[in-house]
Amino acid sequence: MNELTTSMLIGASLILLLAVGVLILWLRVTRLHANHAQVLAQLVQTEQEQEQTQILRAEIAEVRTAIENMANHVQHLQGRTEELAQQQHSFKEADPQAKLYSRAVKMIELGAPLDEVMRECELPLAEAELLFSLHRKN
Repeated sequence: MNELTTSMLIGASLILLLAVGVLILWLRVTRLHANHAQVLAQLVQTEQEQEQTQILRAEIAEVRTAIENMANHVQHLQGRTEELAQQQHSFKEADPQAKLYSRAVKMIELGAPLDEVMRECELPLAEAELLFSLHRKN
């Protein structure tokens, strides 16, 4: 009987050992499956982030192009504004009447009285009064 009991104990031990091994294997497979699911989820998220990055890069390129176009347009407008200012200055210098008006405006801004502006700039009363109402400091 001793041999039979020993054989049974060995058999039971082997079955128990086999059950523990199966349990450990099952736990590892479960853990691997969970890790695999996490890796897949991270992969999907990474792909979505890469797509979003591509979209944002395209939008940035569009904005950069728009800014460059606006900068070129502003530069063109600045050049045109300078041309117009020079033309306006040339017109003022060419027109003797404009010189008188410019001088009258400067005198008004410096606080000269109405009669002095009329006399120095040879302006009629109505024109001098109009200049005073437009350019007098309040």
